[in-house]
Amino acid sequence: MPRLMTPKGYEPVIDYMESQRAIKKIKDFFQQELAYGLSLRRVSAPLFVTPESGLNDNLNGIERTVNFTIKDMDEAPVEVVQSLAKWKRMALGRYQIPAGHGIYTDMNAIRRDEELDNLHSLYVDQWDWEKVITKEQRTEAYLEETVVTIYNALKNLGDYVNRLYRDLKTELPNEIFFITSQELEDRWPSASPKERENLIAEEKRAVFIKKIGGRLKSGEKHDGRAPDYDDWELNGDIILWNDILESAFEISSMGVRVDEEAMDRQLSLAGADERREYAFHKAVLNGELPYSIGGGIGQSRLCMYFLRKAHIGEVQVSVWPQEMIKECEKKNIFLL
Repeated sequence: MPRLMTPKGYEPVIDYMESQRAIKKIKDFFQQELAYGLSLRRVSAPLFVTPESGLNDNLNGIERTVNFTIKDMDEAPVEVVQSLAKWKRMALGRYQIPAGHGIYTDMNAIRRDEELDNLHSLYVDQWDWEKVITKEQRTEAYLEETVVTIYNALKNLGDYVNRLYRDLKTELPNEIFFITSQELEDRWPSASPKERENLIAEEKRAVFIKKIGGRLKSGEKHDGRAPDYDDWELNGDIILWNDILESAFEISSMGVRVDEEAMDRQLSLAGADERREYAFHKAVLNGELPYSIGGGIGQSRLCMYFLRKAHIGEVQVSVWPQEMIKECEKKNIFLL
């Protein structure tokens, strides 16, 4: 059976019908906070794209896509998106968004190779956002400034939920802690990357782990990243401590996007030079797209965290193994 954590004595604070109402309130509130803080405007986005566009997200570089053919286009193949990292950057240029402004969208995806557990579902729903920046803003300082803006929106959301439901008490620290993946390895060299995340998240409660994708001094990677959207030197994950599951809890993956030099370097390092022929990759390498920063923020993850749920299936509808459903029923975890 897929890995399942069942907190001892777990009792949902609010029932499943009230949870449905709370989910809408959380989503409405947070997207307004995000849009205001980062100067974003909502746009529509695709559910599927053509393979030759190069716009689909390879995530860690190995996940398979869901694909089908279109009858009225001579059975041309298309792929269900896994995220919108590349599409958003193309959209910034197409919509002629000026520096300092950006877009966000409700992204829905199917990730068929996801390992199912309390936090991971085949169905992914997140706010995908992207903002135009200048060449000079491609710095760690600007990355951290953006992280703080998002973290402040998370804190505001926590206060809002606590006012709505007095029995839901979620307290975030005043500030988020910054650390690089290499600093984590230096501090806990014998621990695995996930163990390091648990250790630092429990200690700091809210952390941004920087520089993910490249190899550490040990020769290992902290985590995989596709080579063609984030600059591995200017990216990271926002991670909170989840005291229900007693584990690190990733809320967002984000970063400054690759420029010409970073794209060229990372494609070579990843052995993915064949992607240079895709339209998106050519546009980046030729300097035809805006410089940008962007990321994804899990909608169900956010609801799960602030409603103090033990399983992501308590805040979204998906497909789960029968043995997991039965075990959740025994442990008072109601899957929608």
